[in-house]
Amino acid sequence: MAVVRARGLVRTFGEGRSARRVLDGADLDVEAGEIVAVLGRSGSGKSTLLHVLGGLDQPEAGTVEVGGERVTGAGERRLSALRRRHVGFVFQFFHLLPELSGEANVLLAARVRGAEPGALARGRELVDRLGLRDVAESLPHQLSGGEQQRFAIARALVNDPSLLLADEPTGNLDVEAGAGVLALLRELASVNRAIVLVTHEASAARIADRVLRLERGVLVAA
Repeated sequence: MAVVRARGLVRTFGEGRSARRVLDGADLDVEAGEIVAVLGRSGSGKSTLLHVLGGLDQPEAGTVEVGGERVTGAGERRLSALRRRHVGFVFQFFHLLPELSGEANVLLAARVRGAEPGALARGRELVDRLGLRDVAESLPHQLSGGEQQRFAIARALVNDPSLLLADEPTGNLDVEAGAGVLALLRELASVNRAIVLVTHEASAARIADRVLRLERGVLVAA
């Protein structure tokens, strides 16, 4: 069974002559244990696709299911609960709270209402597993880009999501740090988790099981 299943996604920005349809009937299935990389030029709609898959944005048409639960058309309370159970997000710019240490950023996600039982212990375990214990008490500005991204990945995994959505996760890193993050993502794909990685970097797609390209609003084999 696919962890995420999307059919006929349509999303348009702007109105009238300036309207631009970035998703125009896009379909996608991703199985557990699979990494799918989505390539495309800047502005092609890659980030919009991730936001729709994760319930951060709603399409004008089409359906999305994650973990067998309907995302499209769900109310905000149900969407919030669904994201906590099933979806982890990793972004290019980390989005760590600057006043909290790296580990505190991770554990904050474990303390929100509705977090999975054992999330605090899992958060600490992830800090150790990702090789971050020596810098766990450092503030984000004291960390390297690669370290910040690893903390961001740990935060995304606190509730053990079945779907990890990574939006240009190496776009703000140097080559060495980027390679380390990609290797980590490859390791994190498991029998219980699917990963969708969007990027404009062909090198980032090498860890993927399948590579798709977003062209004219639809996903095609790269």
